[in-house]
Amino acid sequence: MNGTPLSRRVTCNAHGQNSSYFLGWQEYERNPYHHITNPSGMIQMGLAENQLSFDLLETWLASHPEATDFKNAGGSLSLFRQLALFQDYHGLPAFKVALAEFMSELRGNKVSFNPNKLVLTAGATSGNEALVFCLANPGEAFLIPTPYYPGFDRDLKWRTGAEIIPIHCSSTNGFRLSKPALEDAYRRATKLQLQVKGVLITNPSNPLGTTMTPIELSTLADFIEAKNLHLICDEIYSGTNFITPADFISIKQVVAQRPHLSNQVHIVYSLSKDLGLPGFRVGAIYSENDLVVEAATKMSSFGLVSSQTQYLLAKMLGDKEFTRNYIVENKTRLKERHYKLVNGLGDIGIECLESNSGLFCWVDMRHLLKRNSFKSEMELWKKIVYDVGLNISPGSSCHCTEPGWFRVCFANMTEATLDLAMQRLRDFVQSGGVMQPQSRLGPAAIAWWARRLFKASEKRVEQLSR
Repeated sequence: MNGTPLSRRVTCNAHGQNSSYFLGWQEYERNPYHHITNPSGMIQMGLAENQLSFDLLETWLASHPEATDFKNAGGSLSLFRQLALFQDYHGLPAFKVALAEFMSELRGNKVSFNPNKLVLTAGATSGNEALVFCLANPGEAFLIPTPYYPGFDRDLKWRTGAEIIPIHCSSTNGFRLSKPALEDAYRRATKLQLQVKGVLITNPSNPLGTTMTPIELSTLADFIEAKNLHLICDEIYSGTNFITPADFISIKQVVAQRPHLSNQVHIVYSLSKDLGLPGFRVGAIYSENDLVVEAATKMSSFGLVSSQTQYLLAKMLGDKEFTRNYIVENKTRLKERHYKLVNGLGDIGIECLESNSGLFCWVDMRHLLKRNSFKSEMELWKKIVYDVGLNISPGSSCHCTEPGWFRVCFANMTEATLDLAMQRLRDFVQSGGVMQPQSRLGPAAIAWWARRLFKASEKRVEQLSR
């Protein structure tokens, strides 16, 4: 059987597993830090998880046993059989109502969401892929501002056969989206004879941790109207804007002012970041386009949310006092942790892009590069991974056009672990970039990893030079 080839779809390189973003994860899994059993292990700072408010969720669960016992409010009737039997792909009505109301609450109740326009998906990954399947044919393209989440190369391209054309954004204006950048990306797609079907943005941005300005959103709306394109807005971080709530403007608010665009604009959301529940695999597509809702509902058959998960979360999100308090407290904790990382880096001469959202910072290490090149960025990244023992994500994995930027996560660890990470990085900078390796990998493992990274970086440099 080893000689029987697999399909071209699963063996093509579009999955992106050789990206330094995923390779860093693999290295962490080989040698994970633990404060007792492996204190010299690698600290995971490449994973955008929110672990800061688990205690709030656990307290609610402890005081609402009916949500996990699957009994009615009085505790006299078991709902186990009802939930265990087959549910159609439209989802539990009570959960869709609770999710729609929670999405409105995160946006200050400035907009409302119709539960009947929601399509449940197994996380935002499934939602984004389903939308691309619905909106584009194989070989057609979406424009995405850089830097962008490395997983989009997998989520949007691998199974759909769609293409991504980067919208090159620059540090000269804080990586803000502009009309010239949009037009340039569209021209490049046309030159490649690609049919552009839409634009995809993440707001708040991953990896920048910034919210889009009214000017950016207006420019984007003008662009899709002029070109007759779809717009997918991944708003998975909509509940993480921790500075001023009004900083985050949902595309739903923009469409409310331009209702003629409602059929072209689609929102993806998930509970993975705001509630810190990536393992629950709960996401959703929201669209006012009935054809898209109908098609995406059919697509959702391949990534459903379990009935017991929907039931539990319907109870939790239906508790308005809990959601109101959770949103405020979670943002407070994110703000404090963000401040700690930014100031810790600042103390050792490393600056961050000014940000107001997300679970990470966009960190400027250009001054630590030996040369202004992506090869030098990879050299620095390998030192930080192996010598310092921190897994961070290099900007090139996010398709950034400027070497020396890194995404560093801060919400997936304890405060003590973050302190240790800052101490390790401080020692590295003060030593001039020469340290004893934290890694316990042997020469063979390091050689294996280096071969994979070299091939991946060669391909990345080739892509950026196009």
